[in-house]
Amino acid sequence: MQNPYQYPFEKLDVWRLSIKLAKMVYKTSISFPETEKFGLTNQIRRAAVSISSNIAEGSARMSSKDQARFYEIAFGSLMEVTSQLILAVELEYIPQETNADFRPKIDEIANKLNALRNSCFR
Repeated sequence: MQNPYQYPFEKLDVWRLSIKLAKMVYKTSISFPETEKFGLTNQIRRAAVSISSNIAEGSARMSSKDQARFYEIAFGSLMEVTSQLILAVELEYIPQETNADFRPKIDEIANKLNALRNSCFR
């Protein structure tokens, strides 16, 4: 039976998109070499999970300043994922086309995170 109650962060489009991005990162990083298990694979997965986690934590904060700070951290994690995907291309772990598939999703999340952060100060 599904719980009828949703926490506020579950209603945020940017949170749902960040969950989808994390799933994409997990599926993509499966192809990374076994030698990267505790390196880039672990790092990119942690950064991807951090995006949705910080959105959720920020939404639970009472002050606008605290909320904005967690949304900034989520944005930083998004940029970390972006950098790590570029590195994965450079190391030839993924093709450039795979990275190109991520970019529109990353851009959309970045824009929505900026809007969410800015809404804290209205």
